[in-house]
Amino acid sequence: MKKISGLRLCGDNVAALIVRPRVLKKVLEWSASCLQCATSPQSVFAPLSQGGIQKMTNTKTTATAGRRKAFVIALLSGACFAEAALAQSTPAPAADQAAVDEVVVTAFRKSLATALEVKRKDVRVSDGISSEDIGKFPSENIAEAIQRIPGVQISAINGRGSTISIRGLGPQYALTTVNGQAFKSSNFTDGFRYDVIQTELASGIQVYKSPTADMDAGGLAGTVNIDTVHPFDVKGRQIIVAGKLQQQELIGGNPTGKYGLTYVDHFLDGKLGVFLGGGYQELKDRGDYLWMDRWTVSNNVYTPARLRYRRIDRETKRSMINGAVQWKPTEHLQMDLIGTYAEDKTTQNIHQQVFLFTTPSASNVVPITVANGTSTKVQVNNFRLENNQQYENRPQSTSALTTKLHYTGLENWDFNAVAHYSRGNAKHNEEAAVLGINIPSATVDIADPKNVIFTTSTALTNTAQYAPTTLIRNTYPTGAFRTVGSHESAAQFDAKRYLDWGILESVQVGAKTRSEVLKRYVIRKDNQVVPASFSPTMANSGIAVTNFLDGQMTLPNAWVSPNLDAYREALKAQGISVYEGFDPLGSYRVERDLTSVYAMANLRGEVLSKSYRANIGVRNESTDQTIKGYIGSTANPQNTEVRLAAGNYTAKKSYDNLLPSANLSVDLTDNLLLRVAAAKVLVRPIIDSSNQLARTMTSATDTTGRRIFTISSGQGNLNPMTANQLDLTLEWYYGQGNGLSAGYFSKKVKNGVFSQLTCPTSYESVALSRDSSGVCVAANGDNYMITESFNDSRVVDIHGYEVNWQQSLDAWLPIEGFGLIANYTHVTPAKSTTGFRLANLSEHTANGTVYWENQKFSARLSANYRSAYDQTSVESFFAGPLGHTIKARTQLDLNLGYNFNERLSFAFAAMNINNAQEEAYLINASRWQETAVTGPSYFLSFQYKM
Repeated sequence: MKKISGLRLCGDNVAALIVRPRVLKKVLEWSASCLQCATSPQSVFAPLSQGGIQKMTNTKTTATAGRRKAFVIALLSGACFAEAALAQSTPAPAADQAAVDEVVVTAFRKSLATALEVKRKDVRVSDGISSEDIGKFPSENIAEAIQRIPGVQISAINGRGSTISIRGLGPQYALTTVNGQAFKSSNFTDGFRYDVIQTELASGIQVYKSPTADMDAGGLAGTVNIDTVHPFDVKGRQIIVAGKLQQQELIGGNPTGKYGLTYVDHFLDGKLGVFLGGGYQELKDRGDYLWMDRWTVSNNVYTPARLRYRRIDRETKRSMINGAVQWKPTEHLQMDLIGTYAEDKTTQNIHQQVFLFTTPSASNVVPITVANGTSTKVQVNNFRLENNQQYENRPQSTSALTTKLHYTGLENWDFNAVAHYSRGNAKHNEEAAVLGINIPSATVDIADPKNVIFTTSTALTNTAQYAPTTLIRNTYPTGAFRTVGSHESAAQFDAKRYLDWGILESVQVGAKTRSEVLKRYVIRKDNQVVPASFSPTMANSGIAVTNFLDGQMTLPNAWVSPNLDAYREALKAQGISVYEGFDPLGSYRVERDLTSVYAMANLRGEVLSKSYRANIGVRNESTDQTIKGYIGSTANPQNTEVRLAAGNYTAKKSYDNLLPSANLSVDLTDNLLLRVAAAKVLVRPIIDSSNQLARTMTSATDTTGRRIFTISSGQGNLNPMTANQLDLTLEWYYGQGNGLSAGYFSKKVKNGVFSQLTCPTSYESVALSRDSSGVCVAANGDNYMITESFNDSRVVDIHGYEVNWQQSLDAWLPIEGFGLIANYTHVTPAKSTTGFRLANLSEHTANGTVYWENQKFSARLSANYRSAYDQTSVESFFAGPLGHTIKARTQLDLNLGYNFNERLSFAFAAMNINNAQEEAYLINASRWQETAVTGPSYFLSFQYKM
């Protein structure tokens, strides 16, 4: 093997991989600090205190001393110089040329090989990703790691991965488990939130696309299982200290930190294993959103009716602790105790401008240019602007405790018993100050989706127009306090009998009981009109908001926003306490008792001289569901936005489902494998913002005094969604870590749930009808958004195919260490404009990663592509009542690594380095609907093993 200079090779790859000038700029600026870390290992621990951060920042060269604090270290370029600088002090390798030329599978390539081997050995159709070492998961976020798996898509909040979809079905159709047991979501109405979990929790993640009878039901799309670290899987004692600095470019400021400690040890001659891991993380990010929230439709022409600015500044403080104790007192008995607790304290500071073009009258809007069914340029006269600051405090937590007992003391028998408890809680406290003024005139031009042009006759930064005596609206606080929680307790027993009767290798049976509770409790705090006599003035307390959309578009990118702190102090000085009213129609409780039994046969043999493995089984799931809610009466006189409770109601429903499954894996050759899997799967009725099992209603009052009622009729009698699915895959394994697979899948979904807005002729004795825009209104102008949910009587066919490739390029290139991974998934949804439809579905998704590594350096450049996908107001706040389509986008991520020695390693990551944005249109691709900017993020980390 030709010897390559580490410095030269590193530099060549940096130049090839860094595709944005700002990334290169940061790397160069931070290189001096990295060199100091490399030459002084003890300085690595400086970031563990603020003093340390200050100390390290002060070591910057004169050329960079005047810059504001960004990251302290630039890993790769500093590491490149360190490699050359340390060459004289590093012991030379042995002269054995064979040892030098030996290919060593390490780090990222090792994680790929491990994941591929797990996939190969599994009889099910599955894909996964593995940690290369404890605490070194190959991604910054578990959701972002999972998206590298074929068929998996993620949805992001402020650019941070949060929820996933599998094969076109949304996040609430996937089941998430930890070590095979349910992990309750901290907010069950949003689907499982992966961003509350730090990557250090996982040693591996597997997505099971075909189930076996011994798995919990509930994953209609698939089951995501997160395996945690088990001490018996780790050799010897390990103590690992880790730290990370991270920064999102759009929000700026100083980087935030993350710190972690892991301890693994063994006692009693290896019979007792202990693992304990903990971490604390702070994050800051920002998202800027510009979108058309409402349209008027006349003669099939869409005219802008409501334009919105929204800037979201988010701060997160995240803590996690997980541990495991494994005890094996005898050869045949093992007991495990595994616990996990994750807490996420997130606050959001939202500054928003809402331009109500059609208020007080739709005649305010005068089209100037009309093209392709859209008023692309309009003149707006004498309309209202609502300017608000909204603060949201969103603490959430999720936890689980599992005890396991495994006994093999009886010949040919294997027994497992599990007791499990999991809980998720979320609290959402929000308040807002809303100020309304009149804007004399404005023009809006959306002809070019890349450059929306918006001008106003009065500058948005002019504080004089916010004189308290002339405000159209001046309210505080408009908000609520919501508590959402779920918990589950479970017990199961499994017995396996090894038979070796011909092809029948073993049989197993089991039973499980689960008790699940989902609950929601809401208190409203609304419409405290603030008198002008003591209202804060914008001139003295207003907050300057600047650089909206990162300076993009031709529009006012700065405005002055009300100050919530000033409003709190003003009410406090007057001795005013805001009434907190219980919202009975927003509160409910769902209880489910789930009982399941299963039987499964495991087979192994040969057919036509081809060896195979298989299982066939059946699972019966019994569900007893009870919904408890409140009956509303008249409006609460102290807060007319909510009703008084007139009583309670209880709705019960029970059902049974028989779920057969079969999996077959045939070795066509030593390296070629064929899989066939068929199963019936289910997901119980889900709850989201429009589909409520309980009856719910909220209301609000706009600046004209009209009320907006949001009502869910409550469908406690919905049946579970089921699907008959088929998988057929061909997998070729050739060489260590190399593999190519292609597969076809089909899901025929029955009882698909869909929700639709309805407009009955009356509601609670109020006559209703639809206006020209299709909005359900009363005679006095009040709006009624009434949602009903139904089971679709059709069988909806979802099918597609996947291709996955992992390849080392050592045999093809003169330089060892290069490789690639790539996958592509195509999903064909049922084409229907009515009934059950798939939102958040991209028909085409693809991921590709090119990597290079040796024992010192590593580099990865990843691309993640999603084709266009539809969203409704259920999936996105920014979709509006008519929904929208998110355009296709590709995101590029860069990861660089340097191993200083066997104990100390560094990593640098730049996420979304191409500044991919979220852009949306309404029905017609030329009809602009939304532009969202989040920008790139940067991470710099170290890990030290003691």
